[in-house]
Amino acid sequence: MFMHKSVLLYETVDMLSVKKDGIYVDCTLGGGGHAYEVCMRLDKGRLIGIDQDRDAIEAASRKLSTFASKVDIVHDNYSNIKAVLDMLNINMVDGIYLDLGVSSHQLDSIKRGFSYMHDAPLDMRMDMRFKKTAADIVNKYDEARLYSIIKNYGEDIFAKNIAKHIVLNRAKKRIETTGELVEIIKAAIPMRMQVKGGHPAKRTFQAIRIELNAELEVLENSLDRMIELLKPGGRLVVITFHSLEDRIVKQIFRKNENPCICPRDFPICVCKKKSMGRVLTKKAIIPSEAELKENPRAKSAKLRAFEKVI
Repeated sequence: MFMHKSVLLYETVDMLSVKKDGIYVDCTLGGGGHAYEVCMRLDKGRLIGIDQDRDAIEAASRKLSTFASKVDIVHDNYSNIKAVLDMLNINMVDGIYLDLGVSSHQLDSIKRGFSYMHDAPLDMRMDMRFKKTAADIVNKYDEARLYSIIKNYGEDIFAKNIAKHIVLNRAKKRIETTGELVEIIKAAIPMRMQVKGGHPAKRTFQAIRIELNAELEVLENSLDRMIELLKPGGRLVVITFHSLEDRIVKQIFRKNENPCICPRDFPICVCKKKSMGRVLTKKAIIPSEAELKENPRAKSAKLRAFEKVI
């Protein structure tokens, strides 16, 4: 069963300012928690739910069955949002939202290989139709490339030593499971850091997952297109779970609010780039203490929103 507690649920839906006859796109449908709340506020409106995870599609279809007449669910990556809307003969929408990162279901489903807490095949695919898995990254990337993704996507200060240990161990035997990888990572990190720095494998697992699913590239390449697809007054709301995602969202929102590239000492703008709208969240919205007590996995969540004005 797909279990996922929606993070910043009411903050997200309130920020969308849902119109009863509006069209909204849930780009990371998951278990359908946010989508259900949006549908509750729709009358003649429509919701399009997109997810690349087949388990999520099945779970959300069940959860949203009450609203079947106003919901379209599509098994795809949100990077293809324009093609999805074209297929449904929709040109522009009133709101788009994303709840990024790995879901509780993916973490808790041992066979998916996302968690460093259980021994399982090294998989980590969000879309099971893809052939490449985490095991391919761990066993085939050279040491320099492994170091690069662990350093850049995991922001781990021991990235060089972890990459070195992975390469040394796979020379003896192919690394097949999450448990094997965890033990290799532990051996690469000083014990004193393991005691106070959280689980030693957390950052490396994050890095491999991001690399495998191209999470940052997809996000960076999609946000401008999403803003273009909004009607005037439409809103884009994004929940991130680590600094790399949040930085991308913050920068792209800022660029769309103030796209001028003229030197600061120019008396007037000559680049003719026009603002697409305004950032609604000068500071990111974070979960309340009550939500954190109920759902500890919401700890690093940040919500940012943008409103299109042209």
